Amino acid sequence: MKKQLDRLCSIADYQFGKNVGKKLFPENIAIELSKRTGRIRFVNLNGERLVTLRPTDGLFSLSIKAAKYLVENVPDAKGFITLQNDVSTYIAAGGDVFAVHVVKVDDEIRAKDEVIIIDENRQLLAVGRAILSTPEIRAFKTGVAVKVRHGVDEEK
Repeated sequence: MKKQLDRLCSIADYQFGKNVGKKLFPENIAIELSKRTGRIRFVNLNGERLVTLRPTDGLFSLSIKAAKYLVENVPDAKGFITLQNDVSTYIAAGGDVFAVHVVKVDDEIRAKDEVIIIDENRQLLAVGRAILSTPEIRAFKTGVAVKVRHGVDEEK
């Protein structure tokens, strides 16, 4: 279990910034392994999914719960995209992020990176996968910048 926890923390640190892993994964997490490969597949906390380990690239897909924790407790984490407040209800409902609505984007985002989408008041809106890199998001005024996977209001 210790070795698996260290691996999870290393991945989180690589993906979202230094020391994020220790903050995101407490000792009482439940690790679910793939029945077919025996590799880590899901990480749960108190019966709720925190992250899914993607088999394609070995990186995390975040749940809303994990993203909410990062927004509220790890202000120096990376992977954030800030949007105009006037599109927040559309994004929170699961709509994709267009480059024209981006107000601020972290410097190191690459295409296919996992990102956390927040509004100008630092309220969590959604999690998704970047379609464009940081320089492209800053340069383009049209097109989808992030494919949203989960909006905070989707379940309501």
